[in-house]
Amino acid sequence: MKDLIIIGAGGMGREIFYHAQECPGFGTAYEIKGFIDDDIHSLDGFVGFPEVLDTVDNYNICENDVFVTSIGSVKSKKLCVEKIIKKGGSFISLIHPTARIEVDTTLGKGNIIMRRVEIGSYAQIGDYNFIQAGAVIGHDASIGNFIRIDCKVVCVGGVVVKDEATIHTLAVISHGVTVGKRAVVGALSFVIRNIKDETTVVGNPALRLR
Repeated sequence: MKDLIIIGAGGMGREIFYHAQECPGFGTAYEIKGFIDDDIHSLDGFVGFPEVLDTVDNYNICENDVFVTSIGSVKSKKLCVEKIIKKGGSFISLIHPTARIEVDTTLGKGNIIMRRVEIGSYAQIGDYNFIQAGAVIGHDASIGNFIRIDCKVVCVGGVVVKDEATIHTLAVISHGVTVGKRAVVGALSFVIRNIKDETTVVGNPALRLR
């Protein structure tokens, strides 16, 4: 059995702790060993959670360790993942049993897919993505790597989301739109035009934030 370590012991890390216990494999393929976090006091005052084992930089990876990340910032998340991989660590995906994922969907590694997510036919999901509760990824969509998609986001069919983008709660990305690398979409936005790399858009219709 593998020992699961959650990177990040903040509020989202605590959510992932419970999420991991609801996913297939808990208690048979893996058990939760603890957290690693640069703030080793992250869980002070909280009860019912395993300990913060060490910082990301100082943790020594053991033979049975596997990892997931619970860091909201895609930039920080990527940095932590790269550090663990450089040390020889590996990542698993945690996919909630209520998620509906079509059989022809392509899924990479290290993804966290939460409750009631829907992913359509021939969608492609890359690596190390965080797709939160109630999000919808339409047919033929292409989701890159290190992407954060918040609760109840809708990516309509044919949408392309490039690496390290962040799409906040209840945003809608219209059919065939491309969200550029490291772009940010504000909450409740309706995106009807392609978004350039490293651009933030907000509103309905979504416009570039100046």
